Amino acid sequence: MRLQGITKHYGRQRAVLTDVDLDLPPAQITAITGNNGSGKSTLLRILVGATRPTTGTVTDRPDRVGYVPERFPSDERLSARTYLVHMGRIRKLSTKDAKSRADDVLDRLALAGGAETPLRQLSKGNLQKVAIAQAVLVPPGLLVLDEPWSGLDVAAHGVLRDIVAEVAADDGIVVFTEHRGSVVREYADVVHTCVEGRLVRAPDTEPVTRLVLRPPAGVTGAPALALSARRHGDAVVVLAPSADTDRLLLTALGEGWSVVRVDEAGTR
Repeated sequence: MRLQGITKHYGRQRAVLTDVDLDLPPAQITAITGNNGSGKSTLLRILVGATRPTTGTVTDRPDRVGYVPERFPSDERLSARTYLVHMGRIRKLSTKDAKSRADDVLDRLALAGGAETPLRQLSKGNLQKVAIAQAVLVPPGLLVLDEPWSGLDVAAHGVLRDIVAEVAADDGIVVFTEHRGSVVREYADVVHTCVEGRLVRAPDTEPVTRLVLRPPAGVTGAPALALSARRHGDAVVVLAPSADTDRLLLTALGEGWSVVRVDEAGTR
């Protein structure tokens, strides 16, 4: 997916976004950082097609898009399950499949009060769980999340981390905004910053390689030299400095790991 020359004006106001270029290859997790009002949320809405740019082009957007907006409607009388089944039907799931998928995701996120709780009675954190659930009812090729960890309990943080990793491991594109540097460093392969409507690559980046490796029996950690590692089924998705990839592979193979896949992941 690619954005070229994206500019966005609202009426006669100054540009919210100016001449933004952004490449988003499959399997990449991208963080967009920046101050309030810098244009982050507008950029995300353009990514998912909810807002059209004033000028510029968006090409190769995946057909299946999941979006967790900054604000999720909280005054609905519908129950969490009914809302999600409705969203699943819009996305061409059968009622049976939509209900099954909704229950599976809500169980995984441990929605407090259960799936029959009306949305208007849910706390901010539990509304966020429903927002995440609707975004992944159908496995997305593009998953866009605006401050998705806001209000979530610790357990749900871990579930969302796994969901993000699963989408990326299945060649999906993931883009999220987050103000905490620790979260950005933990999850993102590539980081860009919005500064007064312009997108700049975060400083101190280095080329990285993504490796999908299968560990030997009984091993739960990551190979030496890995920048980060996240579990995906029976494999581990590892990011490593490109300059250290050969050394990491030699060490991992010597320790009994097997190689599933190796990709250039961009910069970090």
